[in-house]
Amino acid sequence: MWVMALALLVVDSGSTATGAPLSPEARALVASVAQSIDQVRARHALLPPPRDDADRLTRMGELDQAPRRIIVAADFSKIPEEERPAARDAAGALIEAVDRENQVALSKLVPAEGWFLRSRYGEAAARSAFHIVQHADNEMQRRFLSILEPLVAMGEVDGQSYGMMFDRIAVGEGRSQRFGSQFRCDQGRWAPYPLENPEGVEGRRAAMGFPGSFADMKLRFAAMPPCAPTRSARPAAMDRKP
Repeated sequence: MWVMALALLVVDSGSTATGAPLSPEARALVASVAQSIDQVRARHALLPPPRDDADRLTRMGELDQAPRRIIVAADFSKIPEEERPAARDAAGALIEAVDRENQVALSKLVPAEGWFLRSRYGEAAARSAFHIVQHADNEMQRRFLSILEPLVAMGEVDGQSYGMMFDRIAVGEGRSQRFGSQFRCDQGRWAPYPLENPEGVEGRRAAMGFPGSFADMKLRFAAMPPCAPTRSARPAAMDRKP
């Protein structure tokens, strides 16, 4: 598969901070991310062409989520410590390539009303569109945030999705998040980005329909395997629907 070939290229060119090549454990992690993408593409290739834009979005959403499930569940403690950032960067390069492809495709599908309404596209396609924009840069996110807000009250957009996008833009601009949806790798463990008015976070989450509490989310992230930061100056934000 083409992604697996790209993974080998990325790993072969990747190295630790000292210039040493990545270990077999690190290479295996990157290969597993590539394999998850290739598996989705292979499954899609066996399907008939998409019936409509909702079907296209749903398939794009599957590509968005598959490699992220691998990264979130990966135990970086099994990789030599000095290799963890490089391994995550190499895996991230594969995910970012899919993200860019999805973002270009989504931009061509945006309807006249400005968003993919649940009532027209269905829950799966609307959720896929949100994930794709959530993983775009802040410029693309800001394009849609003001459109999403009034649609929450109409029931056309999931309130949690709006809250997560609001938080992603805030942390991307160096501001405190509002709903506690964004986590980052901090000294090998997942930790939330700073919150505005922490005492009110549970009420804000409830008002937006978040199904779990911030306290429970912190416990779930605390129980996850050790993580690894990227070498990028921009920290990796994690968003997970409980």
